[in-house]
Amino acid sequence: MTLDRRMHDGETSATLVDLLDRVLDKGLVVAGDVSISLANVELLTIRIRLLVCSIDKAEQIGLNWWKYEPRLAHRDGPAVAASDVTRLEARIADLEKRLANEGGQ
Repeated sequence: MTLDRRMHDGETSATLVDLLDRVLDKGLVVAGDVSISLANVELLTIRIRLLVCSIDKAEQIGLNWWKYEPRLAHRDGPAVAASDVTRLEARIADLEKRLANEGGQ
């Protein structure tokens, strides 16, 4: 059986959606090292590790770092933003009063 026949065979072919569903459900790990050497002296090593999976799968295996990353976590985001807006509105009102008092004198 040639590659073309297997790709068009209904039983063995998979759609892109099926492939993505399987990868996100099970996970996919890509690992590799890039090393640059000159005269048997290692100058640079880059280690690449990539994990592709769904958020649910990542939490199941204990990879939930985004929950604790301050730049990504939005636990207090809306509450902090609302208090900042209230504080800024009060400051603007105070400055407008001062401006009006200085203009009237």
